[in-house]
Amino acid sequence: MNLTFFDQFSSPQLMGIPLILLSMLFPAILLPSPNNRWISNRLTTLQLWFIQLLTKQLMTPLNKAGHKWALILTSLMMFLLSINLLGLLPYTFTPTTQLSMNMALAFPLWLATILIGLRNQPSISLGHILPEGTPTPLIPALILIETISLLIRPLALGVRLTANLTAGHLLIQLISTATLALLHIIPSISILTSSILMLLTMLELAVAMIQAYVFVLLISLYLQENI
Repeated sequence: MNLTFFDQFSSPQLMGIPLILLSMLFPAILLPSPNNRWISNRLTTLQLWFIQLLTKQLMTPLNKAGHKWALILTSLMMFLLSINLLGLLPYTFTPTTQLSMNMALAFPLWLATILIGLRNQPSISLGHILPEGTPTPLIPALILIETISLLIRPLALGVRLTANLTAGHLLIQLISTATLALLHIIPSISILTSSILMLLTMLELAVAMIQAYVFVLLISLYLQENI
């Protein structure tokens, strides 16, 4: 039973070929694409309004030099949001529950922010490691602590996204299994657990959206420190 709970996090395969790439590309097909018409349909209008609102929220903390990242950050946000939400549907696979995928997204973006800071303003970027006014005896320890905190940022990004989504999926599966098991034994308790399952599903919808936003927002904050 314990092994079947974690089967939902294994990458689906067809004839021995992993389908995780297909599951990552499929959500993009569902998004409506703008056309050349002057008046578009309601779905496209709603999508453009949401993207504009999201881009404005992400670009507010950044200066003009960071606005070049608007396309990357907004696309990443839409990508994570669509994958997280579609992963809550029955008989689906959520690629963002894989730590390897989340690290593949977090590490290059974090490294890009560091390299931009070292190229444009190396003294200010290195100055974050040693704040001004630090007592002399604390300098070696503080440099070590700040360096470690800087290096674990991509790991924290990947682990945060993976852990939150994995925990939510496990709770949903555990409660749904208990609901089906109690349906023929204690129907009243089964109704109670089903109501808890509905509330947990609503909470997981919020978590899926919030975690996608937090992932991209932290990258934008790391970028703000280096531009």
